Amino acid sequence: MIRPAFEGYFADPFVMRRGRSYIAYGGSGAAASGGMVFDALASSDLTSWQSRGQVLRCADPALGADYWAPEVIHLHGVYWMYYSVGHGIDGHHLRVARSESPWGPFIDQDVSLTPGESFAIDAHPFRDHDGRLYLFFARDVLDSPRAGTHLAVMEMESPVEARGDVVSVLAPNADWQLYERNRAIYGARYDWHTLEGPAVVQRGRKYWMTYSGGAWTGDDYAVSWAVADHPRGPWVHAPAGSPPLLSTSDDLRGPGHNSLTTSPEGTDVIAFHSWDAAQVTRQMHLRYISFGPEGPRVDGPIRGPSARR
Repeated sequence: MIRPAFEGYFADPFVMRRGRSYIAYGGSGAAASGGMVFDALASSDLTSWQSRGQVLRCADPALGADYWAPEVIHLHGVYWMYYSVGHGIDGHHLRVARSESPWGPFIDQDVSLTPGESFAIDAHPFRDHDGRLYLFFARDVLDSPRAGTHLAVMEMESPVEARGDVVSVLAPNADWQLYERNRAIYGARYDWHTLEGPAVVQRGRKYWMTYSGGAWTGDDYAVSWAVADHPRGPWVHAPAGSPPLLSTSDDLRGPGHNSLTTSPEGTDVIAFHSWDAAQVTRQMHLRYISFGPEGPRVDGPIRGPSARR
């Protein structure tokens, strides 16, 4: 298997470019302890990464100890981190934290961004060319031909306040997105499908979304895409029968939950995690990605030395 970009446990990697350097934020796979959570890595070239420690100060313990999927945006001279927190796989809602520095400490702003949802994870802030801020995320939907976790978006009035209603973005549409058959949840049983981990870029006149589908725990987890003319949609799935952008292969095992950035030369890059051979550790990988008229295509890995924690 191809070596990861970073050898340590680093789930749900979000890579943010800062001038000609990079910061990666991710999860350690363990519940929060010691008052801090979410690891940060630094790199100047996307190939060699150094740990900078944990950056989010934990919020109220009553919210839970399981923190998932941090993403950060720099607005008005301040860094804003979006994430979810809950109890195991229950009760997750989206939160936002603030810091003057990309290295933290990020301080929770004492607000739930998804009070009307039963379950919400994987917040992705996206700032459009007109300056409008949108927050994409995954939420549970029961009234659907494929009940499960779907994708949604809401426009933000400010980094800590939503504007208007939540808009449905993308529902599961394929068998490969099955999370668990006959899953017991919400007092009933469903063939549960899952879409999660949205990431959005604008290239040309189109908005492209990459997302993960299936069960993150196994080999069937994969990454696909959708396209739209506006952040609020309508979003259109990849053509029926299209292979996923990333799926289990000789080099990868259950790849998923990606983010998008650019290389020092300006080439598009996709960051994602994949299990190690023992399926114990989720590790960060980086590959080139291109967006063409027929849709995105993932190319070869970014190679280079790998730092160890």
